[in-house]
Amino acid sequence: MTTNEAAGELRGWFAGRLPESWFEGVPEIVLDREEVSVVGRLPEPRAAEGAGDSERAGVLAGHVNRFREETRDQRIAIAREAEHRFGLKVSWGAACGDHREMFTTLSVPVMTRLRQPERRVLDTLVEAGVARSRSDALAWCVRLVGKNTDEWLSELRDALEYVERARAAGPSA
Repeated sequence: MTTNEAAGELRGWFAGRLPESWFEGVPEIVLDREEVSVVGRLPEPRAAEGAGDSERAGVLAGHVNRFREETRDQRIAIAREAEHRFGLKVSWGAACGDHREMFTTLSVPVMTRLRQPERRVLDTLVEAGVARSRSDALAWCVRLVGKNTDEWLSELRDALEYVERARAAGPSA
């Protein structure tokens, strides 16, 4: 089974397994080697008429928190089923209006070797208070690159999918 087929099976499983009442539309499901992130959009609650930005933000955050608490046991059960079936950890999140919150995430250590100029970049970010540690600084750099090269990374992922399809269509070893 190709990576795309496995991802499709996983997305289909979640689409069939999640209660329809939880989210508006299909949840966003992101997959990597270790983790599946499931983020659903909640219906927006109404704020009081004339509510300011901070009150509206509080309403959205409270709505997401209520969803988190009310669905906790069921989300844990679904995650256990998925982890058993697919061998991947499951993390959950919700979006409501412009508020997005991840409830659980997996932090995976990544080994890397950096030369002094790269370490100095990380150390500068730590010294400036942008990050608490070299690890946080490296994560910050990765997020920044991802944000600023989204289109290029998307094209690269599309190209990798094409290569995977070509390999799958080729002769078997």
